[in-house]
Amino acid sequence: MIRRFFAFLWRLLTFPFRLVARPFRALASAISQEPEDTPAVEAFSRTLENPFLLLEHLEALRGHLLRLVAALGLTTAVGFAFAARVLDWLARPIGGIQSLQAIEVTESVSAFMRVSLLTGFVLAFPYICLELFLFIAPGLKRRERFLVLTTIPVAFVLFVAGLSFAYYVMLPVALPFLLNFMGITTVPRPANYIRFVTGLLFWIGMSFQFPLIIYAMAALGMVRARMLVEGWRIAIVIIAVVAAAVTPTVDPVNMGLVMAPMILLYFFSIGLAAFAERTRTRRSEKEAG
Repeated sequence: MIRRFFAFLWRLLTFPFRLVARPFRALASAISQEPEDTPAVEAFSRTLENPFLLLEHLEALRGHLLRLVAALGLTTAVGFAFAARVLDWLARPIGGIQSLQAIEVTESVSAFMRVSLLTGFVLAFPYICLELFLFIAPGLKRRERFLVLTTIPVAFVLFVAGLSFAYYVMLPVALPFLLNFMGITTVPRPANYIRFVTGLLFWIGMSFQFPLIIYAMAALGMVRARMLVEGWRIAIVIIAVVAAAVTPTVDPVNMGLVMAPMILLYFFSIGLAAFAERTRTRRSEKEAG
């Protein structure tokens, strides 16, 4: 009886770790096994023809989301240990954490939890990408699997680059405007300031994923560089709308700071798409020859 109790307790304590470790075993299986010789588009159309296959995909998606949430919970728990340091780092542009003034009892706790969640998301970002890869891997060829898999480290680097751009370039310009608008001195509150900073860092970091997404889609034959060139006007309008939603201020200067890198990333994505198309064409000609 005691032995069963300790065995149950051990399984309960190690469940989150076993849950998170399962995708790595699935990753080894996905790389080693022979994939179906069916393009992703045909696999998707097959699913539409047979709706019952959609239930299997939904069940698989549920497992991936469950492991993803478990991993995010673990990394957020790790983020608790560094939240105070990260909070002080985020408050440096306004003079440090001592410059924040709380007026509500739970305000500091809310800021602490938000910083812990952002820290946990940054730590879990490669794992989140891995779970997304494992979900779409069955519909990809082996070459396509390796292509998508190799983008995971690049995605993490781009995400960190977006965080760095928002912190070191945008905040030093936006904060003086916000804190001294119309000559009114503002005393930042922890909840408001941390929500503003973490939201800005998150969305700018995610926007830096755009070139990688375009490259992967072009390599899979889903996007063409010519289409991106012809639609650059529409793209700039969309970028302006996104920048207006993400920008912490209403002035055109800070909005331009958001739009400029996104526009550069768009045109950089066109070059990546053209490169991916040439690589795909050469490989197809080589296989046909």
